[in-house]
Amino acid sequence: MIQSLYVSGYKSHELGIFHAKHPGIQIIKKALENELRRLIHEGLEWVIISGQPGVETWTAEVVIGLKEEFPQFKYSVITPFLDMEKNWNEEKQEKYAYILSKADFVTSVTKRPYEAPWQFVEKDKFIIQNTDALLLVYDEEHEGSPKYLKRLVEKYMERNEYELFTITSYDLQTIAEEIMRSEW
Repeated sequence: MIQSLYVSGYKSHELGIFHAKHPGIQIIKKALENELRRLIHEGLEWVIISGQPGVETWTAEVVIGLKEEFPQFKYSVITPFLDMEKNWNEEKQEKYAYILSKADFVTSVTKRPYEAPWQFVEKDKFIIQNTDALLLVYDEEHEGSPKYLKRLVEKYMERNEYELFTITSYDLQTIAEEIMRSEW
């Protein structure tokens, strides 16, 4: 049974999404909601994110909405380092502050400011070791940054019981078509 789930995927700029009103966000959030609902009904209790803009912050927004229906459902933000949002624009910082304020648990893996890329790898290793599965928004044809996390999880799965779920571009296209049909 999956009780804790790491959710990650593309950063917003990797998807060409540069504003909060982009129509693709609604599609990605619906795909995340569908998967989270399925897993909640199977026993999911915690969602873990690292707070990166994009899939992870959209996940937090979905979880905040689901908590109204499932009050026992929780989420945690585990960042790779302190002050991760320091160089982000004001809109991203405000959304991040809101997500942190609604989280059930917040911490940083290294407990210090950014030093080097190794902090991202350590964050991923820590979260993988402390969750039961990864839900990754990922398309093999457009790898981007999620490919590193996917490889890390696949290597971890060689020696450990862990599950990997993906939301692909095909899944997103299917949801986009469903949304279009429902709006007719």
